[in-house]
Amino acid sequence: MANYTPMIQQYLEIKRQYTDAFLFFRLGDFYELFFEDAVLASRELEITLTGREGGGEERIPMCGVPHHSAENYISQLLQKGFKVAICEQVEDPKVAKGVVKREVTRMITPGTMIEGKWLHDKENNYLVAITAVAGKAAIAACDLSTGEMYVTALSTMYRAMEEAMQYRPSELLLCDIATDELKGKGLPPHMPVTSLAHNEVNHLAVDEQYQEQAGSLEEASRLAINALLQYVGQTQKRALSHMRTLNCYVADEFLQMDPFSRRNLELTETIRDKSKKGSLLWLLDKTETAMGGRLLRRWIERPLMNRQEIERRYDAVQALQADMLLRSDVRVALDHVYDLERLAGRISYGNANARDLVQLRHSLEAIPKLRKMLLATEEAALIEVAEEMDDCQEVAQFLTETLVEEPPLSVREGGLIKEGYDEYLDKLRLASREGKIWIAQLEQAERQITGIRSLKVGFNKVFGYYIEVSKANLAHLPEGRYERKQTLTNAERYVTPELKEKEALILEAEEKLVELEYQLFTNIRLEVANHIPRIQELAERVARIDALQSFATVGEERRFVRPTITDEGDMRILDGRHAVVEAVLDQEKYVANDIYMNQEERNILLITGPNMAGKSTYMRQMALIAVIAQIGCFVPAREAHISLIDQIFTRIGAADDLVGGFSTFMVEMLETRNALVKATPRSLILLDEIGRGTSTYDGMALAQAVIEYIQEHIGAKTLFSTHYHELTDLDKKLKGVINVHARCEERDGKLLFLHKIEEGKADKSYGIHVAELAEMPIEVISRAREILSGLEGKEREPQPEQLSLEILWGQEEGSPVLQKDRKDAAPVREENASKEVEPVHEETRIVESIQVHSDEMDVILELKDLDLNQMTPLQALIQLSEWNSRLRKKK
Repeated sequence: MANYTPMIQQYLEIKRQYTDAFLFFRLGDFYELFFEDAVLASRELEITLTGREGGGEERIPMCGVPHHSAENYISQLLQKGFKVAICEQVEDPKVAKGVVKREVTRMITPGTMIEGKWLHDKENNYLVAITAVAGKAAIAACDLSTGEMYVTALSTMYRAMEEAMQYRPSELLLCDIATDELKGKGLPPHMPVTSLAHNEVNHLAVDEQYQEQAGSLEEASRLAINALLQYVGQTQKRALSHMRTLNCYVADEFLQMDPFSRRNLELTETIRDKSKKGSLLWLLDKTETAMGGRLLRRWIERPLMNRQEIERRYDAVQALQADMLLRSDVRVALDHVYDLERLAGRISYGNANARDLVQLRHSLEAIPKLRKMLLATEEAALIEVAEEMDDCQEVAQFLTETLVEEPPLSVREGGLIKEGYDEYLDKLRLASREGKIWIAQLEQAERQITGIRSLKVGFNKVFGYYIEVSKANLAHLPEGRYERKQTLTNAERYVTPELKEKEALILEAEEKLVELEYQLFTNIRLEVANHIPRIQELAERVARIDALQSFATVGEERRFVRPTITDEGDMRILDGRHAVVEAVLDQEKYVANDIYMNQEERNILLITGPNMAGKSTYMRQMALIAVIAQIGCFVPAREAHISLIDQIFTRIGAADDLVGGFSTFMVEMLETRNALVKATPRSLILLDEIGRGTSTYDGMALAQAVIEYIQEHIGAKTLFSTHYHELTDLDKKLKGVINVHARCEERDGKLLFLHKIEEGKADKSYGIHVAELAEMPIEVISRAREILSGLEGKEREPQPEQLSLEILWGQEEGSPVLQKDRKDAAPVREENASKEVEPVHEETRIVESIQVHSDEMDVILELKDLDLNQMTPLQALIQLSEWNSRLRKKK
């Protein structure tokens, strides 16, 4: 290192403190990166890798980005999980002796972004800390861009990881927890993770920043908050006044859904491409403000269990949905409100520009009208929110008096402050303005003196003001009047004593003018920062009204109705619809379905029917209606009585986890186990095709065992979709198990999906019909029909095991068939006694002796499978006549 130049030595000294981050080292108008940082950054950012001499034996790898466009490059690195340390020049190069002093002014990490293109308007950017103390876990989450801070304690680390993932964090902070401890507990493979030791944490931080709430916090929660505050302080290197409110909550007070269920129900993004379109959020988001959109997302991710708060939201939605003019006026008013939360964050951080403050002013100016129209309603829920709105009109007035209407983007170029706000600033502006008028008049005066019509007075930042004369006209210049300043190819540039004097006055005035405007602007920003808590509280009220009007707008457009919330355990939904599917279908007619479940007689719905008939949609529909109801929104149905649900578990669709080493069937079993272990009688379980990932008998046995366990040990409401038709007999064995099926009709050899769920079991699966709809090759379809026909015929043949079970032990004692078969059996055994045959089981010998014609057995089997409840008297008479005819032919 001793051979490196002083600047490179300075770089290496700073880099040693930030080994886990890219060091953006400011050199003039560029941020430069050196050594390994340069090599890696050039590859990740796809920028040119060069080199420079630095005093060592070899050239030092180097790459750089312009400081004015650095934000784009920093965002790219953050999206890939990297950290960036910003190293700025902290002294004026003009007065510096030796190497300009530099310091890291901020470290940007994926979880501490406060602005930039990576931040989405209607999404939070959370940093989440996880800790564990004395067998109790806790998480703390914050969004620096909005100032939100949340904390909760959990019983286990697995539960803490589930809760942490609900925030969809951009970065995890682990305090005294090894990353390996979180493997298998839901830690995403590419999640940026930072570890912090217990002794690195300021354990008094929570007491200093959140005095009123600190005393009620558990030890694990205190550590989580302290770790978060410590990390934020280390990276941001400044106090953030907008992080003043701490939201303590109990996770179990909200409807819980594990990560599997959230994914399967597509609450905020679709499974296929993780886009918003096609999710429940996409359907419900008619918000006009960014903060309203973020609040709506939080409501969807955390449905309520508090019946009183749900009803309060219903009251507000009902008032807005019933009054179209009010709802329209509210939406227009909200359209003029910018993102108050993130504006407050930037003001607190000290990087808000004049345009941000003008946006704040416009937003505040829209509040009185919004407040007035809400107060004019007769709905208490809306009036309450309006009364809590502090419109901050003195802040709006202050900004009106200080800032121009359309300020420049940069705060270092002047043109920010209104005339009349500061007397000295006005004087400087007058001096600058008069000087420029003199310069403009100078050009006309010099043209008259010299007679050179092409003479002009100009300015550039290097040479200042000058008089330019073409070389063809140099002979017309008066002797001794001009002083040569610069020679060009076709012209000469001059100055005069008067021009030099005016230039000094103008430039001095402009320099002072810009500096004074910047100082005045920073003072204005600091004054506004004193009102940040008020602005944040106002933002919460505005966001709430925005989310509620969004519910009302969607409810009106989609014919949603107010549900009745109960604690009785009954679910009764008439003409319920899957709102997202209905919206995607658009003009196509959606087939509505009823759902009725209760705690005693209809606890488990066993759903059969072919693929593509709508079984999974029906199941998801039930869960989504419950979620929509518990976030305070009206529901897609003609009528709905909803009993509050505490947890939703789903096992829908096929998915594997190859990274985690789990097959599709293993994932299926893990998700099912999660439901069986955690569900309560108030939970809702959706299970789709349990057991299909293994052999038929294994799968069928598992499926039946799961149903029995839910009914006997949990009592949760369950929708169980299956192709194992053998399971439909459970309705006779288990109280509360009810068969329903997705109705289909076969017309002219074609399968017609009616998407209607009806009572009873399906008659068959129609698998080949579905394959035909998928346009499988005709040869495959034809061969499949042949194989199916053979298998079905084989099933009807009297197989030894089947007959031994169904005829010998399946009949009641004293059955005429059984008695007849036993009398006929003996002679057959005597006749074959002398033959040498392989030993067989006793029941097989009995079966082989039964003399039943195949047609008679067919009739017996058909009779056994017959469901009389699904037949009319005429159909039953026709069936009896057919059997009679077939049996008479054998006599």
